[in-house]
Amino acid sequence: MFSLPVIVAALGYFVDIYDLLLFGIVRLPSLKDMGLDEQQVSTVGASILNWQMGGLLVGGILWGVLGDKKGRLSVLFGSIITYSLANLACGFVQTPEMYKILRFIAGVGLAGELGAGITLVSEILPKHLRAIGTSLVAGVGLFGAVVAYFTVEVFGGWRIAYFVGGGLGIGLLLLRVGVVESGMFKDVADQKHVARGDFFSFFTNRTRLVKYLKCIGIGLPTWFVIGILATFSNEFGKALGIEEAIKPGLAIMWCYVGLAFGDLSSGFISHYFHSRKKAVAWMMAFAGVGSLIYLFAGVQSAAVLYGLCGAMGFGIGYWAMFVTIGAEQFGTNLRATAATTVPNMVRGTVIFMTSLFSFFKPSVDVIYAGAIVGLICFIIGFYSTLTIPETHGKDLDFIEE
Repeated sequence: MFSLPVIVAALGYFVDIYDLLLFGIVRLPSLKDMGLDEQQVSTVGASILNWQMGGLLVGGILWGVLGDKKGRLSVLFGSIITYSLANLACGFVQTPEMYKILRFIAGVGLAGELGAGITLVSEILPKHLRAIGTSLVAGVGLFGAVVAYFTVEVFGGWRIAYFVGGGLGIGLLLLRVGVVESGMFKDVADQKHVARGDFFSFFTNRTRLVKYLKCIGIGLPTWFVIGILATFSNEFGKALGIEEAIKPGLAIMWCYVGLAFGDLSSGFISHYFHSRKKAVAWMMAFAGVGSLIYLFAGVQSAAVLYGLCGAMGFGIGYWAMFVTIGAEQFGTNLRATAATTVPNMVRGTVIFMTSLFSFFKPSVDVIYAGAIVGLICFIIGFYSTLTIPETHGKDLDFIEE
């Protein structure tokens, strides 16, 4: 459980989350420093976030295919170099246009970390420890959001926070030198007739396609909570009449505190129920109730709103379980492609969530715009969870024909 690959995967995801969430935390101060007014901060900020998420979509496919063709370690090295250099460059950015480009490049790099780490850990641990091992990776990793927030607060500058993130990534490269490749991947790599990393094979077989789409569907509520309720918490706070100005960075931090504890718990919940699906369904329901309270219970206190972000974060703490389900659904020759593209497809859907949110705001106000987007995400999430094949205890030593 505490072997070098597990530790390195956990630390890698820690740095990944630090860098992934950093823009959401420094969105307001960084864009205001560039001379944008409040309206521009909202529209340009959403645009930059969409560019980052677009990078995650592209990178998810790139690193997923590479992980199955060249090995899990190639992704662990390549992705961290890409996003570390991009984040160092973000510390020097002067214009929103360059900010978009750098966040896109960072998104491409960030896309590979979790899928490759979860795939590697899933393949080296015995099946009765897989859920606990992957939840440990995600639980430790998600505290990167907490460190990102306090880095900004302690050092008092968003540029320094980007430099710290880039430095952490470069430093982690040294730890990865001693990590060994997955034995399952080596066995498949020796079979020259087996096609590996064929992304389009998800779309040429109906059964595979349905499973793939359901894997994506399971994750939608997680990024509704993060990408809408937490990221735009300042707008929800105003709509609810909360006098104190809500800090989106602080809302994201509390969301990820809850998410980290949720992820640490999800593996044990799955182990207790002997079911991935039951663990995800219960936690998703918890997040759904929290979302309803957040939107419609008439919250009047900033402290309560931040507390709800923590509670919803715990509910969406099935993130590691959802990525594990994606890895377990498919054979070794497609596993990294699935585990890497699925979470990034979910992250990429934030583009559509923010677009829907912006579309509905003028006609039904902020609260109901958020509720409409949330309703869509949770309906798809529950349907996908309840109808996807169970993978608890499944033997992963197989290939996709």
